[in-house]
Amino acid sequence: MRIDYFPEIVQVVPHIDHTVMVYFSDGKIVRYDVNPFLDKGIFRALKDERTFMDTCTIMNDTLAWDISRAGDNTTCIDIDPDTLYELDAVEEI
Repeated sequence: MRIDYFPEIVQVVPHIDHTVMVYFSDGKIVRYDVNPFLDKGIFRALKDERTFMDTCTIMNDTLAWDISRAGDNTTCIDIDPDTLYELDAVEEI
């Protein structure tokens, strides 16, 4: 990762297979796969396909799921933007 770049997420697109395409301001695109986490802790809420798809958003400047649907960034599930940016780039699908 470039030290002078703070990953800025500009768009997230969830997919039915529990992956999310994450688009960064510098043009990088990554695919985040939630499947390995669906049986663990807070991620269990995302097993429900509708919840996964409907609550996926950008909060706290990163990929998040607004589980409470109240726009409360203290109750969301979010992924560190640096963690996302470190994933391998993918082609847009």
